[in-house]
Amino acid sequence: MTRAVLAAAAVAAAAVLLAGCASNATAPAGTSSQDVVTGEQQVDAIAALLPAQVRGAGSVKVGSSFGYPPSAFYSDPATKQPAGVDIDITDAVAKVLGIRVERQEAAFESILPALGSGKFDVGTGNFGVTSARLKSIDFVTYIDDGQGFAVRKDNTAVQPVTDLTQLCGLTIGTGAGTTFESTLNAKKDVCTGAGKKPFEVKVYSDTAAILSSLQQGRVDVVMSTINGLRYQAAQPAAGTRFLSEFHRLDVGFAFKKGSPLTPAFQAAVNQLIKDGTYDRILRKWAVTGSAIEESRISPPEHP
Repeated sequence: MTRAVLAAAAVAAAAVLLAGCASNATAPAGTSSQDVVTGEQQVDAIAALLPAQVRGAGSVKVGSSFGYPPSAFYSDPATKQPAGVDIDITDAVAKVLGIRVERQEAAFESILPALGSGKFDVGTGNFGVTSARLKSIDFVTYIDDGQGFAVRKDNTAVQPVTDLTQLCGLTIGTGAGTTFESTLNAKKDVCTGAGKKPFEVKVYSDTAAILSSLQQGRVDVVMSTINGLRYQAAQPAAGTRFLSEFHRLDVGFAFKKGSPLTPAFQAAVNQLIKDGTYDRILRKWAVTGSAIEESRISPPEHP
């Protein structure tokens, strides 16, 4: 295929993915039109855990990163209708707490710093709980996802990655400000230590650009979320193949360190687990393998 044809195919595939179109037989079962949140009710005892100021305002400011389905994306790009696991869980938590979500889209890498400045009360973006982030951020966990790898569907040379030395000499595409970027950069010397050519890391702020670069051959491998890469590989238009999981991570709502909001959010997530809404959300998006038994506040990073 020519570069021009590949570029056009990548753009078309990205448009399909970001629109959340999953009508084919091999796509995940969830659809953005399935409403599993509306029936959730306020629980007064849990709402009472909110700080008085938040109860008075009746809302929280949520900074949200949008990218790969099934985490958070626009089911209708024209109207910017949000959809995804992050969206449904956030909206359901808000219903338990009896507050509104004032959601603002923001670049993934900008959300955590903005929590400290007070621009946002809460951050969502499939944020993995890591030791480095725990130094300045508190988390309320709601799902178990993590790091994985994918390649173009016609690439049969790269095998499931269990050690980063398997990537020596390759170019890896990933998102800016992510755990994937930090993991790769922290391990750049593993190849030279093994007497091999180092891998190269290319960082992108836009998820569609990562897919486009993979399809055009500018990167050999993509490192991103396990659930996102699995969802993507199920879309024939994407032309990708999920390689393997690499490192599981708890994922949670992000807050500035010491935020008084964390007990209320933890109790609300646990209420969703108890009343069955949590399971319905995960089934909707076909990510039941990422379920947690209970929400925790700032647990240590998975070993």
